Amino acid sequence: MSTDRDTDSQSVVERVFLGSCLLTGTLVLIGFFFQGTVEDLLGGQYWLALSLLFFGSGLGYLAVLPYRRESVSLREPVAAFRLRMTSQESTVRSVLVHIDPLVALPPVVLFGSYLGCAMIIPAATAATVESVTTVILELTGPMFQIVILLALVSSLILAFSKWGDLRLGGADATPAYSYATYFTLIFTAGIAAGIVFWGPTEALFHYRNPPAGLSVSPQTTAAAETGLATTLFHWGISAWSAYAIIGVPIAYAVYERGAPLRFSALLTPIVGLDAMERRPTRLIDSVAVLATIGGIATSVALLSEQFLTGIAFQWGIRYSREGVVLFILGLAVVYGLSAASGLHRGVRRIAALNILLFGLFALTAGIVGPTEAIIQSVGPTVAGYVTHFIPLSFGPASEWTTEWTIWNWAWWFSWAPFAGMFIAALSRGRRLRTVVLTTVGATSLATAGWFLILGQISLTVQQAGTRDLLAVVATRGGQEAVVGFSLLSTLPVADFLIFVFLALIVVFMITSADTSTLVTAFLITRRGTTPSQPAIFLWAGVQACVALGVTVFGGASALQALAVLAGAPVAGLAVFAIGGLFMSLKTQTHPSHYTPLWKKITNRLPHIQAHHDIDPPDDEFD
Repeated sequence: MSTDRDTDSQSVVERVFLGSCLLTGTLVLIGFFFQGTVEDLLGGQYWLALSLLFFGSGLGYLAVLPYRRESVSLREPVAAFRLRMTSQESTVRSVLVHIDPLVALPPVVLFGSYLGCAMIIPAATAATVESVTTVILELTGPMFQIVILLALVSSLILAFSKWGDLRLGGADATPAYSYATYFTLIFTAGIAAGIVFWGPTEALFHYRNPPAGLSVSPQTTAAAETGLATTLFHWGISAWSAYAIIGVPIAYAVYERGAPLRFSALLTPIVGLDAMERRPTRLIDSVAVLATIGGIATSVALLSEQFLTGIAFQWGIRYSREGVVLFILGLAVVYGLSAASGLHRGVRRIAALNILLFGLFALTAGIVGPTEAIIQSVGPTVAGYVTHFIPLSFGPASEWTTEWTIWNWAWWFSWAPFAGMFIAALSRGRRLRTVVLTTVGATSLATAGWFLILGQISLTVQQAGTRDLLAVVATRGGQEAVVGFSLLSTLPVADFLIFVFLALIVVFMITSADTSTLVTAFLITRRGTTPSQPAIFLWAGVQACVALGVTVFGGASALQALAVLAGAPVAGLAVFAIGGLFMSLKTQTHPSHYTPLWKKITNRLPHIQAHHDIDPPDDEFD
């Protein structure tokens, strides 16, 4: 029950966040847009600290603002994401007592051992990581390609077959959120700032080095078209199907079989409900925690580099290791606060802000950029995507395939456990068809629009000689993060675009990290209870520590290894999830009125009357 003291404390926190946001925001905006007037006042890490304080306090203010309970329909299991409140005296005990050690300890021990070795014997650790990564990629590369294609085919079957009519939770179940909120939460949680990192960059790299096996000459018009198509392949329906094929089996098990909302629920059709409390099943949840922390740590590390590169680009700051630490810790505080505020406050509001900034940036860039070239690129890119889909899906064993396609699939599967669980939690009251078409279709369209705009702008700038972006990368030692800022500086309203771009990096990362923190905290909490807010902050800190360790001690090879290590077991479990789901759908009796999507579409087509429809023969009256 809320007390007057609680209300007063919250009001004070709100005012502090708002005041900090306004003050630091004023300084940051002046420094950003009028550099000449204030460049001597502050320098170095102070600008980084101010920027983090501005973004953090603004997003923190959104997280702590109250909401009217009656305005949000708290239905299970969305309501299950409500947190347990604890007193200060019981904080430590509440965290320790309610942790499931079988789920929590394996990832903690594994990551702790790696970071310890990286600190003590860095050279030997790096060599071992590289060797292990090579072996894993050689063994699992074809598996990733097959499983991704299997996930896509399964998603299409679910969407277009009669099973798509199944309403999760029963015929009377209703969704907790509007469709707009539903899409927003799924998209922002599942994509992270990787879309910001690679948006202006990936097509450019494929332009310089086209995919293996396509026989396309580098840095030609054909290479530009292929580069855009390849980018859409890595970020399109194939990639998003990894989330769908994890999320749908979990949702089906929870709403149709009565399984608990856990990652391991996807195996319910195979092992049965009684096995959900057994040790092997709980160890599967541990795999999900391992994959989630590994996937998030990889993204946080990459996006830290990009944000700091942007700060350095704008203000000429040479950031040090301390800057990396400051940024990651600042992120951890914000996404920890957002997760602790709950799904209906910080998570939902910051996701909405994310979508607004995303649309604003894409629209502005499309207008001030080479609009005609962007529009003209749509047809050839889509055609190239269709033409090259099979060759790219079954790309030959090569360095290019490993570094691009296989690594991308590993990264998507490392995110699939928490993204799938989150999708399942949100999907009560939705039809299977809606879940799949949203997770795979609507998200892919939004992603494709972003990459078409930024990718084509990069290619146009490079081909026209306006700026040699590839040379800029080379002069920075292969640092991909610089491309976006160098590109935006060539466009009108460059300062505005760079500012929103930096904001997107932070907000996109927070909307994914707060979701992963929330899901991880639920996974490691003993069955039958919910995590406390201190537990949320604990696991936010764990994710930050792994990201820091990998960034400071590991390097690029460690990031790649972490993604592969985390994604490989999830890809293997996805096969069993697909098999179990279709086995259940086939054996369970469903209402006869379920109609395949293709039949619904054909039924709505105009009916062309034949002659016998107008003037039937006499024998039809007999």
